[in-house]
Amino acid sequence: DVQLVESGGGSVETGGSLRLSCTASGYTHVYTRYTLAWFRQRPLHEREGVASITSDGIISYADSVQGRFSISLGNDKSTLLLQMNDLKPEDTAMCYCAASIIVLQPASRLMQRPYNHWGQGTQVTVST
Repeated sequence: DVQLVESGGGSVETGGSLRLSCTASGYTHVYTRYTLAWFRQRPLHEREGVASITSDGIISYADSVQGRFSISLGNDKSTLLLQMNDLKPEDTAMCYCAASIIVLQPASRLMQRPYNHWGQGTQVTVST
């Protein structure tokens, strides 16, 4: 069974940085093609896709984080990272990692529905 566990959230001031990690198990040694992503749910907003990466290494970002956030896989392919720089108060959110056991079409990679495995989330708070 696929299991995802996030860590690395916390509180920072505007302009600060955080690095989120998602430890994944149960798929990297079973599935050779997959899509992993970070989502966030900001107060009073629906959950939204932030960044995704496929097993082919194709990366997508939401416009709101382009140039500030960077998604990557650890060398062992079982750790998903999200480096978040130049954080803003509007980045305050519960952040989740998600996995799909297929390579999703580009238009679907930042949509919730195609992902069938989710972590419990880690809170990111950015103060002014």
